[in-house]
Amino acid sequence: MADAPRVAFLTLGCKVNQAESDAIAGELAGSAGTAAEAEADVVVISTCTVTGEADRKARKAVRHALGLPGRPKVVVTGCLAGVDPGSLAALGERVIVEADKSRVAARVREAAGIAPGDARSALGGAASGRTRAQIKIEDGCDGVCTYCIVPRARGVPRAVALDEIVSAVESHVRGGTAEVVLTGINIGRYAHGGARLPDVIAAVAATGVPRIRLSSIEPGDVDADLLETCGTTPAFCPHLHIPLQAGADAVLARMGRPYDTREYARVVADAREALPGLAVSTDVIAGFPGETDAEAAYTREFVEEQGFSRLHVFRFSRRPGTPAAEMSAQVPPAAIAARAGALREAGARAAAVAASAREGSVAEVLVERVRTDVPGETMVAEGVTREYLRVRVPVSAATAGALLRVRLTRATADGTCGAVLLNEGEAGERERVRGHGAC
Repeated sequence: MADAPRVAFLTLGCKVNQAESDAIAGELAGSAGTAAEAEADVVVISTCTVTGEADRKARKAVRHALGLPGRPKVVVTGCLAGVDPGSLAALGERVIVEADKSRVAARVREAAGIAPGDARSALGGAASGRTRAQIKIEDGCDGVCTYCIVPRARGVPRAVALDEIVSAVESHVRGGTAEVVLTGINIGRYAHGGARLPDVIAAVAATGVPRIRLSSIEPGDVDADLLETCGTTPAFCPHLHIPLQAGADAVLARMGRPYDTREYARVVADAREALPGLAVSTDVIAGFPGETDAEAAYTREFVEEQGFSRLHVFRFSRRPGTPAAEMSAQVPPAAIAARAGALREAGARAAAVAASAREGSVAEVLVERVRTDVPGETMVAEGVTREYLRVRVPVSAATAGALLRVRLTRATADGTCGAVLLNEGEAGERERVRGHGAC
């Protein structure tokens, strides 16, 4: 494919955008080569618009691509392309804005002079050979969060047919992918032909994929049926990302979130009871309009109490077109930064505690990369356990995508665990460490 046009991909924002970029790349496979931005004939940028800062990053990325020496054409898609295509198109005459993801591959072919080819599955066609594959099962949201523009950008919830999901996973399994992440804007709202999210998990497990992980799922969708399916599916990775956003009830109400802290804590407790050893991570927003010092403290205290394995902290950024952008009592930027910093420190402490609690237990690690530049070691494999705990393990040989059985050793301050490889006999052990089930 030496003479084939070269396409570069830049994906901003969420896992759904990554899944869509992968799908576009799959459609173009066989007709275009991939390249770094500096060498590309066409750059595809998938944008995010969840905050004002996300908009600025998207426009900066487009301007950067337009300034590359090769003068590539720039195809822009994603959420910002859906809500504000005019501002993107105005950035340059080589910008092509296409909000409809199903048409992006065709627009790339047109821009690169590629003859139209057979369109592959909207879920990505042939497997990419990656260690982990994002499988988009749903799009859209009908939530009323006052800080969020996504329902306007993505539309109402709509699901991918179950047979299409299974076909995409089977393709990845044939290509050697060890883990699939079921992702969407609001995956708990999955509904298609009578099938719900538990049915998707069961059907995907039947493909034989070794590991199944869920992306972010709303608290109200973590119900008994879902937990039962997760608990009886060996391939399910016991890690749930359940967005919190704030640990003060008054802030949650202003955000339009449909729960309070008591209900959220009950959901997490039920999930941990149903899935022993479960790791729970979350999102929080620092400095939402009207947030007082006391409310910020409530959030920090709640985060500490819940024992999250990982905390994603976002500074509130006014997104034009949302009710929160027009609210009074906007928090000063300096205060937002300070509160975000305090939350990150709390999150780091929680991650270190969660990792330390697993010291001595047996885990399965999906190798993401192998390093040979670690002082004192010939080779180190880095990857994640089923609980999404980051692990480094010295090895004599390993490849990305391999599944290793290890015993976790010392946890570091950043929440990463060291590990040692187990031999075949040790790998069958079942242990319980400090209340956590064997991995």
